[in-house]
Amino acid sequence: MATESLTPDEQDVLDEIEEKNVDFLRLQFIDILGTIKNVSVPADQAEKAFTEGIYFDGSSIEGFVRIQESDMRLKPDPSTFAVLPWRKREEGASARMICDVYNTSTGEPFEGDPRYVLKQALQRAHDMGYRVNAGPEPEFFLFEEDDEGHATTEFSDFGGYFDLAPKDLASDVRRDIIYGLEEMDFEVEASHHEVAEAQHEIDFEYDDALTTADNVATFRAVVRAIAAQHDLHATFMPKPIPKINGSGMHTHLSLFTEDGENAFHDGADEFDLSDTARSFLAGVLEHAPAITAVANPTVNSYKRLVPGYEAPVYIAWSDTNRSALVRKPAARVPAASRIELRSPDPSCNPYLAFAAMIHAGLDGIENDLTCPDPVRENIYEFDEQKREEYGIETLPSNLGQAVEALEEDEVVFDALGEHVGEKFVEAKESEFQEYLVDVSDWELDRYLETF
Repeated sequence: MATESLTPDEQDVLDEIEEKNVDFLRLQFIDILGTIKNVSVPADQAEKAFTEGIYFDGSSIEGFVRIQESDMRLKPDPSTFAVLPWRKREEGASARMICDVYNTSTGEPFEGDPRYVLKQALQRAHDMGYRVNAGPEPEFFLFEEDDEGHATTEFSDFGGYFDLAPKDLASDVRRDIIYGLEEMDFEVEASHHEVAEAQHEIDFEYDDALTTADNVATFRAVVRAIAAQHDLHATFMPKPIPKINGSGMHTHLSLFTEDGENAFHDGADEFDLSDTARSFLAGVLEHAPAITAVANPTVNSYKRLVPGYEAPVYIAWSDTNRSALVRKPAARVPAASRIELRSPDPSCNPYLAFAAMIHAGLDGIENDLTCPDPVRENIYEFDEQKREEYGIETLPSNLGQAVEALEEDEVVFDALGEHVGEKFVEAKESEFQEYLVDVSDWELDRYLETF
């Protein structure tokens, strides 16, 4: 292929590589299941990476392509350049850039690249006159490692919600994680101990949805790397410990117009929500079962989505309580008007999850869907009859049901694209079938000697 010339942003990266004594670059991308992959190259290959790309075998990546279609090309996004704070050494540093994946045979973006899937969703929003902002709240656990450095489920502290030391023994770890994130240009807003033992949350500032998805992927890598420096294992598994709270990733969404106005705000409305916001919210509620397959993509996700542990399972919205699927947070200023989807968990592929949410909301706007009234009572206390009176449906109760909902929902399935949609469903059906035929320790403990 023809060699491209450097853009000013790419030249800035080359200058920064020299200035910060970077000797290795990690070129990162993400597979369909949300796992970060990377190719490490010497820093002197950065110009070649920009102008020609870096080639790799796509058939080795989960859900990408078949062996006869294997050649893929990575194109680094210069705006994502950042020095890795845990890889600094006197003789040199390592940095990373997030890449877009291209098909070498056509030169076009690869339709199986989750980052491309999200870009398509944002293009649809742009064509409708909107820019999408997202702000996630990822939670995680910090567990002890054993003598061989393997993960355990032993709590690293016994703190509770907003506790301080000495109960919150991991406060120093969170501090180091925050320092690391800030070195990678994150705007960290707050951090605190969560409800469960050894559970934590670090919130970073909202941004456009693509940058935010990049940030979620980076966040998970930073948290795990810095936790390991403290001989701890950080996990974003939704429900690692039974009978206590699991980890969620509540996601705040808003649309802004091209002139910078918040399209979700209307000061004359009782809830400060515009007609656009109400239709977007209605779309999210309408397509919530299918979104769940993407935003809660593991068998374990559904151990969190049960009543009683603060995770939402009822398809409704509220401005006052957290038992509903969608919450309308209070907004101090018009620019802060937004909705909060509370079901996603941090095991999701953020690019695919955001794309599903965005397409669902935009479908609500395009079809002028009517938003139901908010539910201000605690839905957890409703019996089945009262939920029926209110017309409140529930989210899928397991991964199998969620995947079925995804296959039946043209809007959300099409949001993923044919390639990703088919590969995602194939992988998740296989995962659920493996789970169904497995025999758990719980079953052995309960039945082995009884029968």
